[in-house]
Amino acid sequence: MRHKRGGGNSWPSKFLWVVVFCCLLQPAFAQTLWSEVQLSKRRAYVGEPVQVTVRVYTSTWFTKGVDPGNIKVNGAYTVFFRNVSTSTSRNGKTYPGVEMIYHVFPFANKDVRFPAVEIAVESPADGGYKGKPHTVTTKERVIEVRPIPPGFDMSSWLVSSDLSVRQEWSADLKDVKVGDVIQRRIIRNADNTVPQLIPPVAWDSLPGVSQYPGRSDVQNIRTKTAIGAVRTEVTRYLFEKQGEVEIPEMVFTWWNPRQQQLYKRTLPSVKVLVKPNPDLGMLETLKDSLLTAQKAEVSAAEEKAPLTFLGLSPEKLVAIIVLMAISFYFLMKFLPRLVKRYQEKRQRYLRSEPYFFDQFKRAAKNGESKKGLNALYRWIDQLGLQEPTLQYFAEGWGSPGLKHYVRQWSRVDGKDLKLDEDFVKELSVSREIFLNASGEIPSALTEAIWINP
Repeated sequence: MRHKRGGGNSWPSKFLWVVVFCCLLQPAFAQTLWSEVQLSKRRAYVGEPVQVTVRVYTSTWFTKGVDPGNIKVNGAYTVFFRNVSTSTSRNGKTYPGVEMIYHVFPFANKDVRFPAVEIAVESPADGGYKGKPHTVTTKERVIEVRPIPPGFDMSSWLVSSDLSVRQEWSADLKDVKVGDVIQRRIIRNADNTVPQLIPPVAWDSLPGVSQYPGRSDVQNIRTKTAIGAVRTEVTRYLFEKQGEVEIPEMVFTWWNPRQQQLYKRTLPSVKVLVKPNPDLGMLETLKDSLLTAQKAEVSAAEEKAPLTFLGLSPEKLVAIIVLMAISFYFLMKFLPRLVKRYQEKRQRYLRSEPYFFDQFKRAAKNGESKKGLNALYRWIDQLGLQEPTLQYFAEGWGSPGLKHYVRQWSRVDGKDLKLDEDFVKELSVSREIFLNASGEIPSALTEAIWINP
């Protein structure tokens, strides 16, 4: 006995249902990766730190540490603070993530753009165990930078949560004679800033005393919980005349962004009684020695500074030169081929049907009747018709409008064909009809030299 097979139970139908089911399940098993960028504040003064937190989440876990390194931000100093493990919940599911914290310090009075960053991560697919490489791209964020408040001096402007100041003298100020050299060292320790933003000391000139400032020394301080900076500056005082010398007080100010208030610390003034010195023959020698030492320190600072050319390091400059040389080599190698290929393509176009039709349209547009008629006949010759005439073309492929033009023109003996805008439009429509019906114009016809009289 034969059993009928129901159409709904055939194997193609089952296969189709399996495909649909798999497509519906695919999003449920697809891996999810995304990033977030959060600013601690949208507006900040020049020098005021902004904490930028970059987070990357996955629906599985990370098989390799996530570390994009420090990020260059134009118009600001950037300090990578630390990585922190984190997590978030969506629709009842927990997603593990990595949190990267940066401190951004604007140093110019213009808005700062924290750029979009491509972060390389490794994470297995849902249901898998082997990590696969992925790239997660963050979004750009803009920090609006405010200028320093009115009435404040930019040369002494510092944004910090706290500042400590101390000084050290190389000798006892109570026993100073003419010709003595005493070194003064001022150390400032600022919290939540970078050393580049601590303004230099403005040394006061003193009557009867020559000064020889030394090279500044800066240091970054970073712990697991804080960022800070130390700037140390040195000067040498050469006492040249006896009598009382007053070294004036120094006031150091800083702006606390949390309190929105200006604070200051003061090094009190110091009075030095310079005693006479019978042996003054060494004074000029001391001056020369101090000048020499000062120049040596300046030279050492310049040598320590990185060598650049047009703002580029030697490594980047060499890389650019090599890249330019490679580009020039390939240009010289392939340029002749490209030029030859272009010339061949140009020559093919100059013998093609589109070229002759463009010539006709240009002449008709410029109102050149005789030149337009010659171009029209030359284009018709390019079509390879059995009879290379306008009448034959119009009867075979012409639009109703073109047929009307041609028949009206044929009935008036000796009258030139009027190549107006409507005629060009109807001829263009008819050309499309011909090309659709005939396909591509045979290339052999492009070599035709016979011109319809």
